[in-house]
Amino acid sequence: MAKYKLTWKDLKLDDFKTYLFAMFKAFIPKKKIKNLDELENFIQTKSAWVTQVTLYNYLKTRMGTRYVLHFENDEFMASVNLAKWNIYSVALQDLTFFTFSYLKVNFNFQDINKAKEIFNKILDDEISNKMPRDIIDLARKNFEDRFQNINWDIHYSDLPFNPSALSLFKWAPIADELKTLDRKIVLNSMILKWDVIKQEFQNLVQF
Repeated sequence: MAKYKLTWKDLKLDDFKTYLFAMFKAFIPKKKIKNLDELENFIQTKSAWVTQVTLYNYLKTRMGTRYVLHFENDEFMASVNLAKWNIYSVALQDLTFFTFSYLKVNFNFQDINKAKEIFNKILDDEISNKMPRDIIDLARKNFEDRFQNINWDIHYSDLPFNPSALSLFKWAPIADELKTLDRKIVLNSMILKWDVIKQEFQNLVQF
């Protein structure tokens, strides 16, 4: 799997605005993450945020002023919904693995199997939100495969969010010939947003 690092020249103005706004919000006091329930909530909400912001911003940027018309098209919205759930399923995996790797190294948290419990609990809860069962089943399988092969001692610092960035590139309902031109911008825009989440987690966690 190819790995990508943030390159500032590949970013758009909207990404800088998102980054700067998130940095501003970092100064606002937030509830600390002190237990597994709070960690689960963090993983779910932040994965959903990154997924939606990156996908919708990319679609709006590519479509320009016509994006409103596309978003009124049922067929197109079905493809957007499919993309959203597929990207989200990988984002959940990435953030779960990142947080538990970070906890193991920096807080000596050894019960790594709790990562499975949290991930599967989130997926169970998403059934009521109409997350497709086939995507849930595939996410569980992919999570287990990745779980067995992760080096927990270095994963959190070894470009842990590449899979979800590549998933955004794969699933965004944009013509392939256009996506090819956007590859670096799409990947780096998501990595930038994950960098904000990483910093937020490190500031909040108190296990």
